Amino acid sequence: MSRFKNEVTHLQAHIKTLRLGVGALFILTLVLGFGWWQAPRDLTIHVPPDLRSGSVRKWWDVPPESVYAFTFYIFQQLNRWPTNGEVDYARNIHALSAYLTPACQHFLQLDYEQRQRTGELRQRVRGIYEIPGRGFGDDPTQRVRVVSERDWVVTLDISADEYYRTEQVKRALVRYPLKVVRLDIDPERNPFGLALDCYDGTPQRIAAEAPSPTPDTP
Repeated sequence: MSRFKNEVTHLQAHIKTLRLGVGALFILTLVLGFGWWQAPRDLTIHVPPDLRSGSVRKWWDVPPESVYAFTFYIFQQLNRWPTNGEVDYARNIHALSAYLTPACQHFLQLDYEQRQRTGELRQRVRGIYEIPGRGFGDDPTQRVRVVSERDWVVTLDISADEYYRTEQVKRALVRYPLKVVRLDIDPERNPFGLALDCYDGTPQRIAAEAPSPTPDTP
């Protein structure tokens, strides 16, 4: 009789062990499921535009060429006033707010108000473009200075054209030193994970390069 009791006790202990094991596996499954649910669904990987050779980099690394392309694109959109600067500039600041730091957005709002008071926006049409020969590929080290893994200073040499109605009133060649920071907090509105932090210094007027002399033909 004792042999049967011992066998029953042994089976009960084995069943209890199996139940504990099943419970532990269930808890582990919940933890793994929670971790999987919290994992990001999308990762932004910055790939250099020149794909003629292979590239090995960390997925969170942002190459200088991507920083430059982002900066020029956002800055160009910010300064594009197709019909009326008084309306377009304010709209751009709001529309591009996800690509601006709060401090930069505040600075631009003050700039808008000052320009509006001085009459620099009404009926103004504005557009900017990169000066040929002064892009990233011409001098990468001068165009993007890496401050840290999260901070850069981008130098843009820009030609800015402004029109009042149909008459051109300004064509300025300007060098803009712009701060860029990593701001990967809203991938839905800002898939780049970068933001403009406005100027690193005062923009400077630059002179156009004199055209190279044409050699005399014999």
